[in-house]
Amino acid sequence: MTSLLVLDVVGLTPRLLEHMPRLRAVGFQAELGTVLPAVTCPAQSTFLTGLPPSGHGVVGNGWYFRDLGEVLLWRQHNALVGGEKLWHAARRERPGYTVANVCWWYAMGADVDWTVTPRPIYRADGRKDPDCYTDPPGLHDELTAKLGTFPLFSYWGPGAGIASSTWICRATEHIMAAHDPDLTLAYLPHLDYDLQRYGPSDPRSAAAAAELDAVMTPLLDAAGDRTVVVLSEYGITDVSRPVDVNRALRAEGFLRVHTQDGMEYLDPWTSRAFAVADHQVAHVYVRDPADVPAVAKLCASVPGVATVLDQDGKAAHALDHPRSGELVLLAEPDAWFTYYYWLDDDRAPDFARLVEIHRKPGYDPAELFFDPAAPAAAKRRAAVALLRKKLGFRYLMNVVGLDAGARTVRGSHGLLPADPADAPVLLCSDASAARDRYEAVEVKDLLLRLARA
Repeated sequence: MTSLLVLDVVGLTPRLLEHMPRLRAVGFQAELGTVLPAVTCPAQSTFLTGLPPSGHGVVGNGWYFRDLGEVLLWRQHNALVGGEKLWHAARRERPGYTVANVCWWYAMGADVDWTVTPRPIYRADGRKDPDCYTDPPGLHDELTAKLGTFPLFSYWGPGAGIASSTWICRATEHIMAAHDPDLTLAYLPHLDYDLQRYGPSDPRSAAAAAELDAVMTPLLDAAGDRTVVVLSEYGITDVSRPVDVNRALRAEGFLRVHTQDGMEYLDPWTSRAFAVADHQVAHVYVRDPADVPAVAKLCASVPGVATVLDQDGKAAHALDHPRSGELVLLAEPDAWFTYYYWLDDDRAPDFARLVEIHRKPGYDPAELFFDPAAPAAAKRRAAVALLRKKLGFRYLMNVVGLDAGARTVRGSHGLLPADPADAPVLLCSDASAARDRYEAVEVKDLLLRLARA
């Protein structure tokens, strides 16, 4: 079988490829149909299982876990992904087929041979230090000795930048050279940052594409005789409007909060309805079926909401799964959904001002900025927090703006693309597989065919 290097270059589109000559040279280029919602976890799960979200169950980057009564985003256990994975199918044909997963999501617990995934050290006193999880454990020491500690704070947050993608590229090169997997998966996040900060029309986004192209060049050169496949999950489009659907639900008495120490927390146990916001898509969970029509009517009236899908609509869009909300909202093309539910910033929970992807009941791209309302003060708070951390004290990295941060976001995704130039793309070094278009559900079979070549 032929060895494969599969690169998930998140946010890659034909428009951005114009600034990436080395990547363009990989091979043929095809349109890549994505899934709804066009966000990381559903798209990656579809690539690896060949199933839509209704089949593998990953209906977003997170959802309301009804059996736990909690909203949880960015879980990491591979058991959350249903269906047969790509490597299971390959091993039926070739027992012992080896796989390396470098930072694709749901990596932990996957029965692959080498795993690298971001995983901070969560100290007992509340501190969080950069690190990654590896399997086998010895791989951690190999990579740390060669590359240093995984640069977590350049992977997400106000400091997100090229350092994390550089580390991932070099780690992938090392694993290929030292262990020679049959299938190597690597996730490169760099285009996610400035395109969300500034929008794809901003020159800084084109510069980010050129920067990533240079960083990827040694990895592509190291591929050797491997077949290279490059995928993207979605294209990021220009936006200008945050949509506070949870505030609308609260104003009408559907969403409830509980209060501790003067801070308000979403109360999913007693709320009649609330939304889990995920870029340009939001799942609305409605406790009583009798409330669904009223909640749907309210959501449809919120400026920035383009479409309200009910159960029948979800089935038509491959989101008919028990993890989905009773309603699914799609934003207008220039809008995106916040998770914000408080009506007074003084009542916001402390985690709202932190880079805290696991505690927020929805996605928050404002984490990519130092508070735009007072960036200098936010940077000073960050410096003091880092000093406290170095001294071994507890600290809060409270640098994220609330409404000011949301209003600054200029790029988002999640909807099915309207323009192929801003849609996902597939590149492949094997000309025999050339086609004008592949669907996301066809990627698994394509990779199996390439491996057999």
